[in-house]
Amino acid sequence: MILDFSVIWDSLPLYFGGVLVTLKLLAIALVVGLAAAIPLALMRVSRQPAINFPAWLYTYVIRGTPMLVQLFLVYYGLAQFTLVRESLLWPYLSNATFCACLAFAINTSAYTAEILAGSLKATPHGEIEAARAMGMSHARLYRRILLPSALRRALPQYSNEVIMMLHTTSLASIVTLIDITGAARTVSSQYYLPFEAFITAGVFYLCLTFILVRLFKLAERRWLAYLAPRAS
Repeated sequence: MILDFSVIWDSLPLYFGGVLVTLKLLAIALVVGLAAAIPLALMRVSRQPAINFPAWLYTYVIRGTPMLVQLFLVYYGLAQFTLVRESLLWPYLSNATFCACLAFAINTSAYTAEILAGSLKATPHGEIEAARAMGMSHARLYRRILLPSALRRALPQYSNEVIMMLHTTSLASIVTLIDITGAARTVSSQYYLPFEAFITAGVFYLCLTFILVRLFKLAERRWLAYLAPRAS
C-alpha cells in the first residue's frame, strides 16, 4: 500500500488548526482542573468524615465513569432540562468548546485530586514537625510546606495525567469540535483515505506527547533534584 502524501500535505493546515484547538482544550482543562483539585485534595486528607466523604464520593464517581459518558451528559444531557435552557448559563452550556472544557476539567480534577492527596499523605513527618517547631499555624503549614512539597513530588504522576488528558481531548470531535481527531475525521470522510488521515493524526499526537514528556522531565530535574540519589 502506498500512502497518498499529497492528501496529507494539502490537509496540513486543517491539522495545524486542530492542534491549536487541542492545546486550547488541554490548557483550559488542566488549569481549571488543577484549581479544583487542590481544595479537593485537602478535603481528601481531612480526618473529618463530613469534609472527607464529599470529596471521596466526587472522585469515586468521576473516576468510576467513562469520560465519554461525562462528555455526553454535559453536552447533550443538560440540554434536555427546560430550567437549564432558560437559565443564564445556557449560552455557555450550548457551546461545544465550553462543554468540552468543562467535562475535561471535571474529569482531570478528580484524578489530580487523588494524586495530590497521595502526595500530601506521603509527606515526610520530619517536615511537618520542623514547621510546627517554628510555630507555623495550620494554614501556613499547608501553604508554605505541605502543598509546595506535595506539588513537587506529584510531578511524575501528574505528567501521566496530562498525557492521558491530551489523548482524552480526542473525544472533543464527537461534539463537533475540529481538534486533531476531528481534522482526521474530516479528511477521512472527504478523501475516503482513513489510513492517511488517522496516521497523520497519530503523528501529531506523538509529537505533542514527546514535547510534554520532555517539559515534565525538565521540571522534575529542576524541582525534584533533591530526591535524586547522591554519589558517595
